[in-house]
Amino acid sequence: MSETAAPLTLDLSGKICVVTGATGELGRVMVRTLARCGADVAIQYLQNETMARQLSEELAGLGRRGVPIQADITDSASVTALQGTVQRELGTAQIIVTNAVIQYDWTSVLAQSPADYESQFRSCVLHNVLMAQAFVPGMIAAGKGGRVIGINTECAMQNFEGQSAYTAGKRGMDGVLRVLAKEVGGHGITVNQVAPGWTISDKYRGDDPPDTTDYVAKVPLRRRGTDLEIAHVVAFLASNLSSYITGAYIPVCGGNVMPGI
Repeated sequence: MSETAAPLTLDLSGKICVVTGATGELGRVMVRTLARCGADVAIQYLQNETMARQLSEELAGLGRRGVPIQADITDSASVTALQGTVQRELGTAQIIVTNAVIQYDWTSVLAQSPADYESQFRSCVLHNVLMAQAFVPGMIAAGKGGRVIGINTECAMQNFEGQSAYTAGKRGMDGVLRVLAKEVGGHGITVNQVAPGWTISDKYRGDDPPDTTDYVAKVPLRRRGTDLEIAHVVAFLASNLSSYITGAYIPVCGGNVMPGI
């Protein structure tokens, strides 16, 4: 790239994004941030139609298109229908953000239900496989590159007590996306992961749980990150500024985990 290139801008104008789990604590902020950068966004939700429609109205106020779409990201037919609706309502998606995950109660390996391991496999591994199979062929056919951005977690590196099902699912997701990065890189499609720490979002803003102090004391930056800080990294990876980054696992956790070399 020439050293006299144009000034840096994070501009997603004309881009079509799909965000899964878009009504969740982090997903809703990703939707708003991508739209503020100029993107139109497909707002996937499973149950929270009220928030999905609210986000759609917010995007309209920004002059962007936001289409709420109900879908089960663990079901092949539902993801295929999601892709069809996105294509019909918005066009070919250039950016997919796989943020949805099934919530469950954490406990020890010896006590965790096998159903919880299956739910994490379906919502972390199968989710990413189905989204890639549904949307990446369209990116390839369009011949203009694309972005796949998976939302992982710092837990994938921590392996703390009680995290086994979540960690297993997210580590499996990591493997799928690293392989995908190698398989589709020749088409100009990048595949990266954002790994949040314990993030301040609408759920906790101004009302921290009692064990926050112990967590923060171990974070090099001595604070928890915010939902907007996670969304900013997602927007960066969605933009042309990240064009030569692929296969990366990027912790956004104040240094709480640090990948080695």
